[in-house]
Amino acid sequence: MDPDLGYEIALLVVALYGFVVYLFYRAGWLGPDRTLSLLGPALMIKTTRGRAALERWARFRRFWTAASDLGIALAVVAMGGILVLLAVDAALSLRLNAASAPPVTEALGLPGINPIIPIGYGILALVVGVVLHELAHGVVARSQGIGVKSLGILWCVVPVGAFVEQDDVEMQAASRRKRDRVAAAGVLANFGLTVIFFVALSLLVAGSVAPNANGVGVAVVEPNTPAANASLAPGDIITSINGTATTNATLFESSLVDTHPGEVVTVVYYSAANRSLVTTTVVLAPSPTVAGRGFLGVAVTFLTPSELKGTLVWPLGSSSGPLTGAIYWLVLPLATLEPVGGSTIQFYHLTGPLSGANPAAFWLVANVLYWLAWMNLLLGLSNALPLVPLDGGLLFRDFMASVAARLRRGWDEARLDAFGTRAVAASSALVLVLLLWQFIVPRLI
Repeated sequence: MDPDLGYEIALLVVALYGFVVYLFYRAGWLGPDRTLSLLGPALMIKTTRGRAALERWARFRRFWTAASDLGIALAVVAMGGILVLLAVDAALSLRLNAASAPPVTEALGLPGINPIIPIGYGILALVVGVVLHELAHGVVARSQGIGVKSLGILWCVVPVGAFVEQDDVEMQAASRRKRDRVAAAGVLANFGLTVIFFVALSLLVAGSVAPNANGVGVAVVEPNTPAANASLAPGDIITSINGTATTNATLFESSLVDTHPGEVVTVVYYSAANRSLVTTTVVLAPSPTVAGRGFLGVAVTFLTPSELKGTLVWPLGSSSGPLTGAIYWLVLPLATLEPVGGSTIQFYHLTGPLSGANPAAFWLVANVLYWLAWMNLLLGLSNALPLVPLDGGLLFRDFMASVAARLRRGWDEARLDAFGTRAVAASSALVLVLLLWQFIVPRLI
């Protein structure tokens, strides 16, 4: 198979999309005052339908004002946190070389392009996150007395999105606080959705999933090895080796450290095929990497089945600490533990009211909830960046203008806005440098 097939298909789709947009333009269907218009490369399909719904939802002005003020605070915290993270990543990248540099495709959080985001779950979660993000902008805009001209669907080469088009004149005439509430509404919506979907997943897994045994999950069994000869298979759970409980990956590794080739060890494991504990003796082979050490021939998941369940239910309760647990929750896709599928499903059985449910269907729902939470967190953090044209860019511009207003009392509004615009241009340049640094610098070292 052509290794560049995916890029070739993407290029063909981009060319076809551009040709269709050109035909719309030639036919006179495309323009700022028409149903179809362009927002950068994206095709906007506008409508005034739905504005009545925004008006109804926006009636609760005090609630939306208080909620969007909270959104401003959350956006500021997220902005600072992600900038620190980008700076740390930039420093760590100085220790990398071209071989260990992250692939460029990881720079984009787009399903099908970013290798860790599955295309099906990713597109669904991205569409939900973007649509509700934009609706939040519209509702808060109306609650602050700022008009909404249109709303609708945003088509681009990548998945379908949505937009809410505020009245630019009223937006500029509004106070900075009101503009910032509108900008922060999208970030607040994404963070709120993250919490909602996380809690839904937590409750679902906590009440319905139980590991088959307390041990390390077998991810890979190498062929023609002692483990393969002993009928171990992916989906099994090793509970002990030579009487030493293997309740985590560290204990599993240490149980084999002092072994030698030809040594006979007793392995106890839960067999997913037999649905029971099996005790067997295995003659270890020579290790292909460490001279003189015994070799079983399995690779285990970095989180045990019990740890994976705990991470999905309440990562802050991890035995390694709340910060480590939160990181585990975020990196499950990198560890190929999310979406949960294939042999990983065999680590568990369903209990409680859903004990009779189809495991594949159950984990499909659980995976959808995980990716809805994960993608909304990504959208919220990304939009908090002080980068034009993101929500964080508008917040940072107004924040810097407000600082200047306190320090330069003689400046008029035009000069304050100009200062804010220059400040956000500088922050945008800094963010772009930090984003690209970790992908470019290691390849130059």
